[in-house]
Amino acid sequence: MSVLETVRYEITDIHEFFADWFNGNIARDQLESRLLSRFDDCVTYISPEGHVVGSGALRTMFENSYGANTGFKIQIHDVAIRQQVGTIVLATYTEWQIGVSNSDPSNNARITSALIDMGPPVKWLHIHETWLPEKGRAAGSFDF
Repeated sequence: MSVLETVRYEITDIHEFFADWFNGNIARDQLESRLLSRFDDCVTYISPEGHVVGSGALRTMFENSYGANTGFKIQIHDVAIRQQVGTIVLATYTEWQIGVSNSDPSNNARITSALIDMGPPVKWLHIHETWLPEKGRAAGSFDF
């Protein structure tokens, strides 16, 4: 598999986990093995609103969100590698989300930058999401 194919798989797989987790479609005991083990101990997440969250707060957020958003769906598009230095990859992608209970609007789209150490093992180091502007959302589709 090429680096791009591996990155695309990693990004898609982790977001499929999010949908399953928020919908309560998988066992709670999968949180560590399917998600948290992929995050570096010093991972940082920056939400579209600009909130900066570290690994401890991410753990708590996910522990508290199991099954909390039934009907949530997500699709990943436009995965690209922007930089690569050794095993460290800076990737960008768009997330198209439907039925998000804690977002206004509940159907939204964001562009995400992720700094990922491809390892092995793969470790997410930094994630930064930004809302796509209305023009970008209008060009896409929430029909999935």
